[in-house]
Amino acid sequence: MGNKVLGIGLESSCDETAVAIVADGKTILSHAIFSQIHLHKEYYGVVPEIASRAHLEVINDLIDHCLQEASITFKDLSYVAATYRPGLVGSLLVALQSAKAISFTLSIPLIAVHHLEAHLYAPFLEGHGIGFPFIGLLVSGGNTALYCVHDYGNLELLGNTTDDAVGEAFDKVAKFLSLGYPGGPIIEKLASQATLKKPIFPKILADSNETYSFSYSGLKTA
Repeated sequence: MGNKVLGIGLESSCDETAVAIVADGKTILSHAIFSQIHLHKEYYGVVPEIASRAHLEVINDLIDHCLQEASITFKDLSYVAATYRPGLVGSLLVALQSAKAISFTLSIPLIAVHHLEAHLYAPFLEGHGIGFPFIGLLVSGGNTALYCVHDYGNLELLGNTTDDAVGEAFDKVAKFLSLGYPGGPIIEKLASQATLKKPIFPKILADSNETYSFSYSGLKTA
């Protein structure tokens, strides 16, 4: 790989196990994701104990797969990164402890990653031409928030959910209506078939002149 700086990233904050090999902080050489939807479907939501056990079962295989796909070995790595927050405690520990083991064994730096910040910086991967400042909308899992990203490490929270995250609202509505899990794709498909052009739903933006807060509890129970 010449003089490229190679790193491996590990993620297990909720119900997906993910691994990626990145060159020079931007070029993705390989990546793999294991989804647990089939494990949690009957419960209409993520069961923390099931999630953490599933991460343990697959993370080593994903690491091996990514190394092989990128045509490198552990010795080629310059650093390892892993999600340390926020997320389910048991799930977070899987990627973090795996990363600590790699860091200790290879004597390379361990970078702890706040996974919401990682979502905001994702557009920089693969050389996409985004610049600072920019507005980022996070709608990941149990999070719904609006940020102004001024620079690396310089984030301004513009608004947050005051109750449910949008993903939670989708899943709970789908459960109420016995539509299945996850709720988002199912409700989106049904909505595309709707004949009512202007459905009447509560506003999701809170009334405030100072923040851009969201509220989905009213929409969920409407």
